[in-house]
This record gives sequence, structure tokens and C-alpha cells, in this order.
Amino acid sequence: MKNHIERLFPTQIYRAEIPGAAALNLELEDASMALSQRDAKGRRWCEKHGYAGYTSYASINDLARRSKPFARLEKIIHAHAGQFAKSLQWELRGGKPLCDSLWVNVLPQGGSHTSHIHTNAVLSGTYYVTAPQGASPIVFEDPRHGLMMAAPPRKTSVYESRSPKAGTLMLWESWLRHEVPMNRAKEDRISISFNCVIG
Repeated sequence: MKNHIERLFPTQIYRAEIPGAAALNLELEDASMALSQRDAKGRRWCEKHGYAGYTSYASINDLARRSKPFARLEKIIHAHAGQFAKSLQWELRGGKPLCDSLWVNVLPQGGSHTSHIHTNAVLSGTYYVTAPQGASPIVFEDPRHGLMMAAPPRKTSVYESRSPKAGTLMLWESWLRHEVPMNRAKEDRISISFNCVIG
């Protein structure tokens, strides 16, 4: 038999370009910017934790019940999370992935989001409302990195970046470490992040 190399246990990232997203994005942008002005608790959290820009992560947990654009986005997330779960070959025993939290991120020029994972979830993701030219990508870390022990340095990076555009939906398993490097765009990079659990 001829020598060959097999690739085992790949890390899957789900990406979809949502058709007809322009109208939804305008509504989500208006709703996100309005939140960034009204949400005093969220602004205080951002200031306390050195988060440039605005996030509703620590202040509002019912966006889909508050606003129709967020409710429409949640339905889109549910449909795609179900497809991704099938690709991952999960045995859900009659359950399905459900979005249990989503939050707004308004990242101005110079803002970033350090490396992190999403605990207490099975799937996480981001929907991009605006992604102006120069907007920072999302960067994923090779999950094997901490297990390489005495392995020699690799010629390829342990990081992979993906540059989204407005209307892009991305999903990954919540244990996958990721970050958002410095936003170099002059305009705000607006995204809606979310977590899914099995319900």
C-alpha cells in the first residue's frame, strides 16, 4: 500500500452568507447603536473592564424579546445551528441547539477583544452587521496548541484568521479559543455574538 497521511479529528467552523441580509443589517445596526446609547449599565461595564466601544454582554440578556430584528436573527441562528450540529454528528437524543444568549458588540477603531472561550455553551458564534474595510478578522487558535509539549516550532501558525463581511454568520464549538485583534477600520465593526445550548 502506498504511504499516505490521514487527517483525524478536524476542527470545524461553520460559515454562511445570509441571503438578503442588507435590510436586516440596517435594522440591527440601528438597534445596536441605540442600545449603545441607552444601556448605561453596559457602558459602565465596558469602562470598568477596559472594553473599547460597547457590548451588551454583561447588561442585557433578552435582546430577542426586546426587538424584532434580534428575534429574526435568533431564528436564523437556530436554523444554522441545527445544520452545524448535524455536521458535527452529535447525538442529541431529540434535543436541538437553541440560542440562549446573544449580545451586541460595537468595536471602534483601535478596539480589540482578547483571547477567550465561551463556557456553559455547546456552540458559539457571531453574526456580522457591519464589516467595513480594514475591520479586524476573527482569529481562532489551534486547539492542540496546549498539548504539543516538546514539539518543534511549526512553519505554519497556530492561529487562523477569517475576515467576515456584513451578512456573514459563523459558528464553532464553544471550547475553541478565539480573539478579535485591533480594529483598524475607521468605522465601527458591529457584530452580534451568541451562545447555544441543547434544549
